Amino acid sequence: MTDVSLWQQLVSRPDFWGFITIAPVASFVTWIHVWMALKMVFYPIRFIGVKLGPIPLGWQGIVPRKAGKISGILVDQSLSKIGSLDEFFREMKPDEMAEFISESMMDNVEELIDEVMSERNATLWENLPMAIKRRIYQHVRKQVPGVMDSLVTELTFNVENLVDMREMVVRQMENDRELMVRMFLRVGQKEIDFIWHISAAIGAFFGCVQMGVWLVVPWHWTLVFWAAFWGLLTNWIAIWMVFNPIEPKRIPVLGWTWHGAFMRRQKEVSEVFAHISTRELFTIKQIMTEMMFGPKADKTRKVVKRHVSKMLDSPLVRTAIQMTMGWEEYARLKDTIIDKSIEATMGPISDPGLNESRAEKVNELFLERMKKLTPTEFQNLLRPAFREDEWILVVLGGVTGALAGWLQLMLGFK
Repeated sequence: MTDVSLWQQLVSRPDFWGFITIAPVASFVTWIHVWMALKMVFYPIRFIGVKLGPIPLGWQGIVPRKAGKISGILVDQSLSKIGSLDEFFREMKPDEMAEFISESMMDNVEELIDEVMSERNATLWENLPMAIKRRIYQHVRKQVPGVMDSLVTELTFNVENLVDMREMVVRQMENDRELMVRMFLRVGQKEIDFIWHISAAIGAFFGCVQMGVWLVVPWHWTLVFWAAFWGLLTNWIAIWMVFNPIEPKRIPVLGWTWHGAFMRRQKEVSEVFAHISTRELFTIKQIMTEMMFGPKADKTRKVVKRHVSKMLDSPLVRTAIQMTMGWEEYARLKDTIIDKSIEATMGPISDPGLNESRAEKVNELFLERMKKLTPTEFQNLLRPAFREDEWILVVLGGVTGALAGWLQLMLGFK
C-alpha cells in the first residue's frame, strides 16, 4: 500500500479530524497537567479550602505543607554532610564579631546602664552622685571588650550544645514557608522548566502511540483509557528524568551520556544553594537568635550570666549598687542586666553588613563541601520536595488525561 492510498484511507475515515488531533491534544494536555502538577508542589503557600472536621477539602502546596518534614530530611541527608554549626561559626571569625559588638555597645553604654538601673530603682539612681556614676560608666566601658571577647569565645566552643542545627532549620522553615518555597525554586528552577517542557514531547510521543492503537482497536473506551494511562506515565517519567540516572550512563550507540537533569548541574546548583544557605539559613543573626531565644536558651543565659557578673562583682560597682538598692535588689539586678545585655547584643548581630561579611566567609567552605557531596547526597537537596506525596502528582496526570480523553471523544469522535 502506497503512502498516498494510506493517506486517502485516513482522510476518508469519518473520525479523521478526531484521529489526527490525538497526538497534538495529548501533547498540549500533558504540557498543561504537568504545569499544574509542578505548581501544586509549591503553591499555594497557605491552605485554600474548607475543613470539615479533621477532613480538609482544598489544597496547600506539598512543600509548604510539609516544610518541617522536608527540611528535616534535607538536614539529615545533605546539610549534615556539608558541615556542622561549630565549623560554620568558627569560619565566621568570632573574634571579629566580638570586636564589632563591643564597638557598637560602646556607643550606648551610658544609656544602657541608666536604663537598667532606672528600671530597678529610678529615684535612688538619679540621686546617686555623678562622680560615682562616671566611675561606673568608665568601669563598664573598660570591661565590655574583654567580657564580649570571652563570652563570644565560649559561645563558639559550645555552639553545638547551645543550638540544634536540625531544630533551627526545621523551625525556621515552618515559620517561614515562603522561604522554603523560594529556596527550592531558586535551586531547581531549571529542572522545573525541564520537566514542564519535556512533558510536551513525551505527550506527543505517547499520542502517536495512541494513534497507532486506535487504528488497530478503534474502540471508544480505549481513547479515555490510554489518555489516562499516558497521563500517569508522563508525570512519573518527567519527574524521574530530573534525578535519574544518578550516575552518568554512557550510551555508545547514540554517542551521548544520559544523566539526570538535576545531577548534571552539581557545580552550578552548589553555587546557588551555598549562597542561599549562608545568607538565609546559617546567618550569624539566625544562629545567635536560636542560641539566645531557642529551646536551649537557659544554657546560654548561664554562660552570659557568668561573664556579665565579672563587671558587677568589682568592689566599686558592687558597693555602689548595694548601697543604693540593697542586697536582694543587687541579686535581682543581674537577671535584668542579662536580659538587657542579650537585647543590646542582638542589635549589632542583626546588622546587615555584619551578616553579609560573615556569609562571605562561610560561603567558600560551604561551596567546597557541596561540590564534594556524593551523587545520592546531592540528589537529596531537591528530591524530598518531589518525593513527598509524589503519587498525588502522578494520579493528577491520570485524572487530567482521562478527562482530556473523554472530551476529545465527545468532540471529535461522536
